[in-house]
Amino acid sequence: MNDQPVLGEDSALRPRITLVQMFIFFIPLGLSSSLVTISHVIINGTLTRSPNPEAIIASYAVAMSLLGITERPAILLRQTCSALVRDRVSFRAVSRVAFYLLTGVLLFGALVSYTGVGKLVFGTLFGVNGEQVTPIMHVYRVAMLVSFFSGIRCLFHGIIIFNKRTFWLTIGMVIRLIGMYALSRYYIAKGVDSSQVGAIIFLFGMMIEAGVSVWEGMRLYRKVLPEKKPDHPYEKPAQIFSFYRPLLYSSLIAVIIGPSINIFLGKTIDAERSIAAFALASSVCQLVLSFFSYLHQIVLNFYRQDPRQVRRFTLLMAFVPSVLLGIMSFTPLGAWVMTHPLGAKELLLEESLKALRLFLIMTIAFTWLDYVNGLLMLKGQTKVMVWSQASNVTVTLLTLTVCLLAAPQLNGRIGVLAQSLGIVTELAFVAWTLRSTLREDRKNGASLPLSG
Repeated sequence: MNDQPVLGEDSALRPRITLVQMFIFFIPLGLSSSLVTISHVIINGTLTRSPNPEAIIASYAVAMSLLGITERPAILLRQTCSALVRDRVSFRAVSRVAFYLLTGVLLFGALVSYTGVGKLVFGTLFGVNGEQVTPIMHVYRVAMLVSFFSGIRCLFHGIIIFNKRTFWLTIGMVIRLIGMYALSRYYIAKGVDSSQVGAIIFLFGMMIEAGVSVWEGMRLYRKVLPEKKPDHPYEKPAQIFSFYRPLLYSSLIAVIIGPSINIFLGKTIDAERSIAAFALASSVCQLVLSFFSYLHQIVLNFYRQDPRQVRRFTLLMAFVPSVLLGIMSFTPLGAWVMTHPLGAKELLLEESLKALRLFLIMTIAFTWLDYVNGLLMLKGQTKVMVWSQASNVTVTLLTLTVCLLAAPQLNGRIGVLAQSLGIVTELAFVAWTLRSTLREDRKNGASLPLSG
């Protein structure tokens, strides 16, 4: 196991890490993240075979919108476990936090699915008509279990990632997709008569992936993790929660961004086209960025051993998303993707491509933000991320307001510009804070110990 690291510590006496080792670690993470999009293709392709696909897909989509919020706390267990678990004692502490967290998620899900709280949430907050609320609640009865198994999956992902066996994440995702596709074919043959079918397929896939993660994670727990690593400070759930809580708060603050953009776009000159163009451009951008969304794990797992090589790796990867998105934005490839897989035509196609080009701003900042967030997690300074996320939301809302008043004809590009400037602001805030902290450390002649 790695010794407890110190940020900026001289690594001359430690074994060097090669770029090849980093790529072997990183590529399976990127693939597993990118393959998630196929899950949604399988589900949507199944639901479109129903007699009334519009209503069924709409019910499924609304339930999944709430799932996107309630699953966030579960997903954060991956970073928490990867950053803090170094022995069995610390893993049991994280597991206790996960138990309380997932119990709360299930209780909330039960209230939404089986009581009048569901009508309040879906009817009032999501603006769903009365007759549509019941089928959406039925979907969420299944979907809430997705959050539970997702949390278990991410908990054991942390052990797997720290032990650098990331290929198991890709293996788990591939087996998950095979299972989902098989169940999808069964429902297509049987007949799709409910939006709950989509949630069942999703849950089945998540259970498979969680099972693979538990199998490999428990093997590592028994054979690799020591009972207690000397000098590792994390032993109690309270210590884990002090790290986890700011991640949770910052994640919940980020929930504001998506709905806010859609609300503001609904007030532009051509509201429907604005929302549709932003959604299409955003889906393409996220597809590109998804592969690079684990850069913080490179920092968490390699920075303590070879910070210089981690910076080299980051520099190599930092501009790849921008190059890929630039190719899609300014060549016929982007028009082909928008037209064929996504179905955009004429004016919507033109507006979507304009929006996609503006997303170049966000792709430049995204990888560097993930890098500096990894440094914050490594230092245990996750509280900074609450304020950086708040700065993101503030600038996003301010940009939306100014653009809507000054240039409503920009349509969907207003949302892209707002989201991009929000990310740039978040990056600037985190980088400034981290630089100030390191300068203060050097002035005091000390370096802060990192989590690990």
